[in-house]
Amino acid sequence: MQYAIVPVTPFQQNCTVLWCPETMKGAAVDPGGDLDRVLRTVEAKGVTLEKILVTHGHLDHVGGVAELSEKFSLPIEGPQLEDKFWIDGMPMQAEMFGFPPTRSFTPDRWLEEGDTVTVGNQTLNVYFCPGHTPGHIVFIHEPSKLAVVGDVLFQGSVGRTDFPKGDHATLIRSINEKLLPLGDEYAFIPGHGPMSTFGEERLYNPFLNE
Repeated sequence: MQYAIVPVTPFQQNCTVLWCPETMKGAAVDPGGDLDRVLRTVEAKGVTLEKILVTHGHLDHVGGVAELSEKFSLPIEGPQLEDKFWIDGMPMQAEMFGFPPTRSFTPDRWLEEGDTVTVGNQTLNVYFCPGHTPGHIVFIHEPSKLAVVGDVLFQGSVGRTDFPKGDHATLIRSINEKLLPLGDEYAFIPGHGPMSTFGEERLYNPFLNE
């Protein structure tokens, strides 16, 4: 699996363009906004988008989903159903955070633990990792040892849990029981900031060593 990270929105959210090197078919993961920037990257890499993948329903991750889906007739997969209230409330989120008017959407497929999604000839495993939001999911590509984790885990930090239906203990359990057992060598793309590995975070992340 190949990827390019495109920071979008004033929150500098990492939209990830994933693609299959065999077919050059790709997915936009969490296109939160600044779609012109995302599409320039897609074009520069020679990728044909075939779907949109969503880790969770916060505005900086999903603000551009409806527009991108309509523009290219792309199906939307994810997040898990518990995040529906976030997606339904997107117009209110946009107003609250000073974003342009933003439309909500209904995914073509809500995802659950154990589901798989395809990108070209590549398969990603879906892990249910609540805590930051109640319906947060993570995408895992085992052959590349790559994880796209949204706002569950960051380099040196973890996701906020002071939003509605957030829960710190649940978040830490998601990290410790779902992500870290995959192996220290796994690299992950977080929703904000630089990449890291599960091994680095297991050793040095203060939130995982409380």
